Amino acid sequence: MDSIHILVVEDDPDINNLLCKIVTGAGYDCRQAYSGSEAVLLAEKYSYDLILLDLMLPGLSGEEFIAKLRAGKTMPIIVLSAKAGLESRVNVLELGADDFIPKPFDNAEVLARIKAQLRRYKKFSADREGETLRCGDLILERESVTVTAAGENVVLTVREFEILALLMAHPKKVFTRQQIYEQVWGEDYMGDDNTVNVHVSNLRAKLAKASPAEYVKTVWGIGFKMAEEG
Repeated sequence: MDSIHILVVEDDPDINNLLCKIVTGAGYDCRQAYSGSEAVLLAEKYSYDLILLDLMLPGLSGEEFIAKLRAGKTMPIIVLSAKAGLESRVNVLELGADDFIPKPFDNAEVLARIKAQLRRYKKFSADREGETLRCGDLILERESVTVTAAGENVVLTVREFEILALLMAHPKKVFTRQQIYEQVWGEDYMGDDNTVNVHVSNLRAKLAKASPAEYVKTVWGIGFKMAEEG
């Protein structure tokens, strides 16, 4: 089986070493970075299956790192930060992070979140491999994990891609926020609409940069569906 490569970005050596110990103890390969600038260099030089990221970093902040990375890469990013307020959580999700764990963290929870993200990420090439989904000029390729709108490439996070794939696979169906959460996150829905709303909003913003067409429609009081063609 191919090794799973995880990049740990944390400026505190003790926390960085602890996270690396959690990662290697689960059988994954770990590489460590202690600043945002170092993390950018490593992300450009090597391929990673997942990134564990602190926000308060020297050189380049965690938020800046996410924005820079999401210009071309889709691997899951799990943020671990003492900045645990709602505004910080929403901000990093909007930038493109896939999960947020507040500090201090529980070792078992970190490992569980890593495994959950890796399961979803690895499904991309295995789940219905080779399928192409089309809605008008919006094209989603499952095998290459690519999306184009009006011929323009759209770089999405893992969850944004999964949300779009779900909607495009059933273009006439209206999905509730609960249905989207349970199918994309693979967890029981706890009644918090904000998580789904943030990811759908981020998905729409990225599609809008490529084309002015409306692709994802809000059905008020219910949820979301693909917009009708034409």
